[in-house]
Amino acid sequence: MSGYRDVQRALAAHIRDPGRHPGPQGVEARRLRIYSDLFYNNIEDFLAGTFPVLRAVLEDAVWLALVRAFIRDHRCTSPYFLKISEEFIEWLRGADSELPLPPYIHELVHYEWVELTLDVDPANPAAVDAVDGDWLTGIPVLSPLAWPLVYQYPVHRIGPGFSPQQAPREPTWLLVYRNGRDQVGFIEINQASARLISVLQTRSLTGADLVLQLAAELGQPQDMLQTHLLALLDQWRALEVVLGVRPVA
Repeated sequence: MSGYRDVQRALAAHIRDPGRHPGPQGVEARRLRIYSDLFYNNIEDFLAGTFPVLRAVLEDAVWLALVRAFIRDHRCTSPYFLKISEEFIEWLRGADSELPLPPYIHELVHYEWVELTLDVDPANPAAVDAVDGDWLTGIPVLSPLAWPLVYQYPVHRIGPGFSPQQAPREPTWLLVYRNGRDQVGFIEINQASARLISVLQTRSLTGADLVLQLAAELGQPQDMLQTHLLALLDQWRALEVVLGVRPVA
């Protein structure tokens, strides 16, 4: 049995890094190359599909070397294929790579991962208790498929033609959501809107009470803030970020 295990270990090491580890003795090199190429290409194709922007901003040689390092050095803890992207992100956090990687890589891969994760999130907004009603007298209800995000880099703008090497002075606030047609969307928001989302997530306040709290926090006139809040809630309702209101108990 130990001999069989030795063959398995040799085969696994060769598949992970064929340039450094020879395959098991007695196995035809052509067959080993088929296994190694299939394994690498499947992982590379999945990562390229999950992180298309990262793939686009990296030179081919850097991207291929990064994927090879992930396959060679990381030991996945989940058997599910969809978890590979999470494993890749986790590996990147601790990887000591000498490759010329952009400074925003950790934020970019998280931003791209969010779209995949939200796309398969099992939460069902239709099961949420919310109806159309008055924003001020009812309690606005946030969709469970609406997530606020904050990054130091403007990750939603990064691409082959824009690759910032320094973070701007102000962070980037984003809202990602999935609507009833299973479409995932991103919108840029500001810090005040992000604070509104945080309150909606943690407290059950009527729209009128939201105006009072946010006006006190932001130091803005209540009438101006109320106008802005109502317009924002209408916009978010159209996007299904906010599902409606529930009455005060």
